[in-house]
Amino acid sequence: MCKGVPYTIGMIRSFRSKALRRFAEHGDASKVSVPHIGRLERILAHLEAATSPEHVDIPGYRFHALRGADKGRYAVNASGNYRVTFAWDGRDAVDVALEDYH
Repeated sequence: MCKGVPYTIGMIRSFRSKALRRFAEHGDASKVSVPHIGRLERILAHLEAATSPEHVDIPGYRFHALRGADKGRYAVNASGNYRVTFAWDGRDAVDVALEDYH
């Protein structure tokens, strides 16, 4: 992914967040609340290349499995209170979302 240039979705099969989908597919960051768009681009690129959730366990991303009602989902830090959350189905990330945890 390059600045403002959308990438082709392959390993990311679905999004929960319309704003994140628009950013991923069209490079439109106007509805994305994260101040560090470059970091968000890198997270999506890692998700795109990953073939298992653990492949997104990159130093600094604070990768972790969610518990409770969100069991079966994973999260990485995007910026401040924002996390990119996702589930995994086979070799694909599904239901990728950008969430404010606070």
